Amino acid sequence: MRFVQLFDWGWDFHGTNAGEDIRDNLVRRCSEMDRAVAALIMDLKRRGLLDETLVVWMGEFGRTPFREGRTAAGPHLGRDHHPFSNTMFMAGGGLKPGFTLGATDELGFHVVENPVHIHDIQATILHLLGLDHTRLTYRFQGRDYRLTDVHGRVIKDVLA
Repeated sequence: MRFVQLFDWGWDFHGTNAGEDIRDNLVRRCSEMDRAVAALIMDLKRRGLLDETLVVWMGEFGRTPFREGRTAAGPHLGRDHHPFSNTMFMAGGGLKPGFTLGATDELGFHVVENPVHIHDIQATILHLLGLDHTRLTYRFQGRDYRLTDVHGRVIKDVLA
């Protein structure tokens, strides 16, 4: 399985510095990413590489639908981290195409459908890369450790 990681800090719109305002920058960043990611996926598919290449797009946190508290009195707009809800997408590499899993309420705050834990996402990515996350366990100071902690289950609903 091919794996390439691209990393970009340019999505952290807390609004605390000039030029970080979410109103302008989120639209600009989404516009840049939409074209680039669509082109990548279409090119992989056209070349017959999408089945053996896993594409994952995910941020460090979800974002609440509310203005960040520390920016409330300032001129810049940002959004708080949301530890319980996150948006991501994955394509290729053994996944069902066009499949959506999970949903939030109308405000984007509470998970209301098919919640999964980050350990489940990690277990699923490792599975798609050909690794059994349960076999990556090592014992240290009387406790078992692994990339998915000692949790995680492969999310079979998303597999092709």
